[in-house]
Amino acid sequence: MLLRLVLSLAAGLSLWLAFPAYDLWWMAYLGIAALALATVGVGPWRGLLLGFVTGVAYFVPLLSWTGIFVGSLPWLALSVLEALYIAGIGAVCGFLQRSRVRPLTVAIAWVVSELARSTTPFGGFPWGRVSFSQADAPLLAVASLLGTPGVTFVAALVGALLALVVQHLLTWRPRSVDTKQQPAHGIRAGWQAPVAAGAALALLFTPLAIPRPTDGEPLQVIGIQGNVPEMTLEFNAQRRAVLDKHVATTKHAAELVQAGELPEPDLVLWPENSSDIDPLRNADAATVVNEALEAVGVPLIVGAVLREPEDHATNASLLYLPGEGMVDRYVKQRPVPFAEYIPYRDFFRMFSDKVDLVSRDFVAGHESGAMSVPITGGEVMLGIAICFEVVVDDLMRDNVKQGAEVLFVPTNNATFGFTDESEQQLAASRVKAVELARPVVHLSNVGVSGLVLPDGSVVERTELFTQDIISGAVPRRTDLTLAVRLGPWPERVALVGLLVLLAGAVLRGRTR
Repeated sequence: MLLRLVLSLAAGLSLWLAFPAYDLWWMAYLGIAALALATVGVGPWRGLLLGFVTGVAYFVPLLSWTGIFVGSLPWLALSVLEALYIAGIGAVCGFLQRSRVRPLTVAIAWVVSELARSTTPFGGFPWGRVSFSQADAPLLAVASLLGTPGVTFVAALVGALLALVVQHLLTWRPRSVDTKQQPAHGIRAGWQAPVAAGAALALLFTPLAIPRPTDGEPLQVIGIQGNVPEMTLEFNAQRRAVLDKHVATTKHAAELVQAGELPEPDLVLWPENSSDIDPLRNADAATVVNEALEAVGVPLIVGAVLREPEDHATNASLLYLPGEGMVDRYVKQRPVPFAEYIPYRDFFRMFSDKVDLVSRDFVAGHESGAMSVPITGGEVMLGIAICFEVVVDDLMRDNVKQGAEVLFVPTNNATFGFTDESEQQLAASRVKAVELARPVVHLSNVGVSGLVLPDGSVVERTELFTQDIISGAVPRRTDLTLAVRLGPWPERVALVGLLVLLAGAVLRGRTR
């Protein structure tokens, strides 16, 4: 059992190292392989324990940024909660892998586990899915066919096939002269190991042949990374300084355009929380936003916190047009629990008074992020997903179904310091760009920002905690990928498949 525990611990650490900023994407396969091997023949309860060890080793370092300014309790609580879903993988594999690694079982279990933790509790926490570690992997193009769950499935299948190779090699014995004395499993290992290895390599590299088109009518954009005056949790208390920085950077961008140093934009974008003073209710904020709008002379989208409805707040992206002011808005549909609103506040206050740092709960919007933006010569459909929403599959997919040609992810990373959070989020945007065949303007108030092309590559990348401008052309695209057309069906098929496997195992057990 000690060896199995060591394997489980190594599995979790390997999965963590697959993500930014380490970006050792191939370590995800080793992590999945290690857990698959550790759970062979252990039964569901020991499998549960082994999976939990993997989950803790996976999420505690991966989510360390959640405790930068609020302490270790929220960080560890979230990590343990997420680890429980990996424990479920361990239990399923321990139950179904009675004598050998079963690659299809392992892959299906990973997809279903990620479905569960992406939807429960309080709407789920889809961060850190295996697929988001694969932005630089050869199999990334699978996202355009089977979506984010499909990338996880193929990555898990590759890992499980590697585990099967290792298991066969460990049990293989050279064929003896008297084949009657040769164990059957030793004979099988002679051909099964290379077949499994070949299948893993094919799954990994065949997706390189899947096209990732980047053509389309260009849309010239400018993104404003205004930065914040101080890197603390209380940066919002300096909200006027934050707004002024975004206004000043926008005016500077306008000067560069007039001087011919930057191309004239069709659209200027600000990140989340660029105006935490409600510009619809505060005359001073409205004045400086309009100054920035007049300077650029093109549509401007402002990330703002609105003091509405009464005693609550709204996280919104506001569309301003020259000469008209604010004409449209998108309200974040998935506020983050324990960050933008506190469920069961009185109960959780018993564990930490940090819940009261969120003095006003944010309310959720109910309309799609697809927004029509007038530009010279017509209009462009922009699909907005604010911050955390980039990892929410149905919201991103709905934007494209509603006609979005370009995706915009305004985000606020100021409360996470110099951690890997910004890099992890940018990696998610890269996977989503391939899945949806759309460029993503990924714009943070402090970085990392960048223009993500539909093939997942990044241009105009910025650094953390710098005042900067991103400027470039992104292709407007309207084609729908197979992943968009299939929607949630790959996950549903995986769920049904897992139920069938479990039912079959139970029935076979009763027959015995």
